[in-house]
Amino acid sequence: MTTPDTREKTLLAIPPRNKPPRTRTETLRLQLADEIVTGVLEPGTPLDEQELARRFGVSRTPVREAIRQLAASGLVDTRPHRGAVVALPTPRELDEMFRAMAELEALCAGLCAIHMTPSERAALQAMHQEMGALMQAGEVEPYYAANIAFHTAIYEGAANGYLAGIAQATRTRVAPFRHAQFRASGRLARSHAEHAAVLQAILRGDRVRATDAMRAHIDTVRDVYRTVSREA
Repeated sequence: MTTPDTREKTLLAIPPRNKPPRTRTETLRLQLADEIVTGVLEPGTPLDEQELARRFGVSRTPVREAIRQLAASGLVDTRPHRGAVVALPTPRELDEMFRAMAELEALCAGLCAIHMTPSERAALQAMHQEMGALMQAGEVEPYYAANIAFHTAIYEGAANGYLAGIAQATRTRVAPFRHAQFRASGRLARSHAEHAAVLQAILRGDRVRATDAMRAHIDTVRDVYRTVSREA
């Protein structure tokens, strides 16, 4: 059960700027997701565990786990006795995922405007300020990690555990595409400005504006990804 205490812990859980190095599994997952999203690995490409282990200089265990995580996000199909293959969603399927994501996150943001406690709002504002420092420094990967924490805090701040779970599961499906958007020139600054609009509406307790601002933010993420994928 989600409580104000557990939500506040999430809000305060912004990744430190000097966070520990990525695990081998995380590094592999991000690298393979990047290659899939940008088209280096095309749909239908087999993902041979032994070949990937040799390529990255690791055992098959982190490769297997990375493939499992990619399957959870919809980038890979795993079939019994046939191995794993790249399974990039069609443009229509991806658009449907982003539309669902926009509505779920918009609902969460709107509920935050009426349910977040003063301390939770202050913590969310502090997270946004830290992200501003990362944006100014041009630290893309730390900003992306902080971005995940910011959105997760909004899921939790909605004070509806069921909704938070659905939003998180949907985010997992679109995460590689949300990551790819940060290749666009100036995207960090625009993303931070979009977050500011969401944050200010939540701080004012304006449910309608918070809902609209978050929906517009996710719609922009989708549009930026489309541009980046065409240019790749």
